[in-house]
Amino acid sequence: MGEYAKDVLVSTQWVQDHLDDGSIRIVEVDENPDLYREAHIPGAIGFDWKKDLQDPVRRDFLGPREFGELMGSRGISNDHTVVLYGDRNNWFAAYTYWYFRYYGHDKVKLMNGPREKWIAEGRPTTTEVPNYPPQTFHTKEPDESIRARRDEVLAALGKDVKLVDVRSPAEFAGEIISPAGYEQEGAQRAGHIPGAINVPWAQAVNEDGTFKSREELERLYREKGVLEDDKPVIAYCRIGERSAHTWFVLHELLGYDKVENYDGSWTEWGNMVAMPIERGS
Repeated sequence: MGEYAKDVLVSTQWVQDHLDDGSIRIVEVDENPDLYREAHIPGAIGFDWKKDLQDPVRRDFLGPREFGELMGSRGISNDHTVVLYGDRNNWFAAYTYWYFRYYGHDKVKLMNGPREKWIAEGRPTTTEVPNYPPQTFHTKEPDESIRARRDEVLAALGKDVKLVDVRSPAEFAGEIISPAGYEQEGAQRAGHIPGAINVPWAQAVNEDGTFKSREELERLYREKGVLEDDKPVIAYCRIGERSAHTWFVLHELLGYDKVENYDGSWTEWGNMVAMPIERGS
């Protein structure tokens, strides 16, 4: 995986070779948490992105103390290298990667390919849930340089900031508010943030969910006008997981430092009163 800017990807073979490595904690985070119960990589810890990683009252992710307590209670310490994977081409695995980095844990990697790739290759799975002894996990001060808030996004309109909408063209154009099956999670209004560039997240991956080459990714985002004169980039989607995937590509694989994930995304923006929106492609 040395062609990318940072050493943050591991292959499925690498994961299989390290199944018995006590310095590694493999973590599965799926959009559909039932998949973990059906089959997962041996030794993998399963997180439910909504129940475990979100505060349901605040509609925000966990605070630093709660995040540290959760990781420690599941057997993850600051000394462990966390290897993440999941369904849906690693949407929520990338989101959790970004989450770890936000709280200062740099020993984290993403499997290059989702759980579907692991299973398709005939690699070992289990239904057994691991029971690791509790550990101590200390978070650091949140790294706000990788997270955008709504006021920052509003202030960026009309400025030298590249807003990247990674949703589908239909969502971007305002033809639909959310993808089929997610209607209950949609915003009040359809459209996109004014001035945003539409680069659907899926354009960054191959058919098997692995990432395209560095050269292909550089060409994609340059041709779309995202990587221009070292301007800051803010990525967003609907709830922040697809945009975390694009943040991973831009910040980690291509090495561009001025990239933030707006995790409030369209669910927040499209529900706020009087916020400016545009429609059409």
